[in-house]
Amino acid sequence: MYLCKKIILFDKKFIPKKINTSNLKKGSITFKAPSNIALVKYWGKEAIQVPKNPSISFTLDACFTITTLTFELKSTKSDTFDFDVFFENKKEESFKPKITTFFNRIEQYLPFLKEYKFVIKTRNSFPHSSGIASSASGMAALSLCLMQMEKELSTNLSQVYFNKKASFLARLGSGSACRSINGKVVVWGKHVVIDSSSNYMGIEFPYPIHKNFKNYHDTILLVDKGQKQVSSTVGHNLMNNHPFAESRFKQANENLDKMSVILQNGNLKQFIELVESEALTLHAMMMTSTPYFILMKSNTLKIIEKIWAFRKQTNATICFTLDAGANVHVLYPENEKEQINNFIVNELIEHCQNNQYICDRIGSGAKLIATQK
Repeated sequence: MYLCKKIILFDKKFIPKKINTSNLKKGSITFKAPSNIALVKYWGKEAIQVPKNPSISFTLDACFTITTLTFELKSTKSDTFDFDVFFENKKEESFKPKITTFFNRIEQYLPFLKEYKFVIKTRNSFPHSSGIASSASGMAALSLCLMQMEKELSTNLSQVYFNKKASFLARLGSGSACRSINGKVVVWGKHVVIDSSSNYMGIEFPYPIHKNFKNYHDTILLVDKGQKQVSSTVGHNLMNNHPFAESRFKQANENLDKMSVILQNGNLKQFIELVESEALTLHAMMMTSTPYFILMKSNTLKIIEKIWAFRKQTNATICFTLDAGANVHVLYPENEKEQINNFIVNELIEHCQNNQYICDRIGSGAKLIATQK
């Protein structure tokens, strides 16, 4: 009962008082929103996209979604959402159910949705559904476009409010999307150590980040670009009756506490230990659920073993993390990029599908690309 009351009280902050659609009859908005990679993972959620444990992520730069939302005011009122979706310039009917669910969830916060005909055109800079959080960047970009509409329909909408509500809305489309709005390092989920942390939106890490993490690199090794055999939504649901769920949620809270300290003191050895442990724990939860499943591939393990051997041999500050997929994120600091890049090219990309990989690093958040009326 207490949780439900808190949700209702919080939601009311984002219900607009007045919207006049006659001021905005047609136009288009384009946003670029980044993907993100969690350092402390969340796995398992309550109803309405509330995480069962907090998480913290690096915002990426080269992995992003660009979405253009074209809109036109309907000539007659209707009680349905009216939209078409194009992915990579191809009409994509399979995306419509998820977006319809999203619109249903957010309609009370954006009450103009049924008054417009929308065309959503979206593309990624990386393979869709391969463990690089494409739903995160995609839902973040769409939420930002819709928030820009609200900004043009309303008055005195501050940037702080804009970003908070965009993150709040994005979460209702894809949980980790709330971490793809702004900030180099973003926390999602209520945690006693992180001021202003929330289950309902991502917030920028509120404390100074050590110089060791400036321009931190993330080279993403594309082990398998195909669609995952088990979706993240299914995987999250399997935590509901997981025998190790409560221990995992407790561990994640403790690890976020540790990560907060590490990001401030710059201890890279502790960073490596914690990040790799979190990655393997995430996949351990998958392998011990009922039904169990494995998203890692044989080449995922080969890459991990080579990273461990290289680190032991050279004492390089290199580590890996994994999202919900087979691809490997190789993390390392700016001052070691030459040595580690050579290692990646000479030893690791042979384990990637078609030798493909993405050179990325910490980014700064989403950007408005264009508006047109």
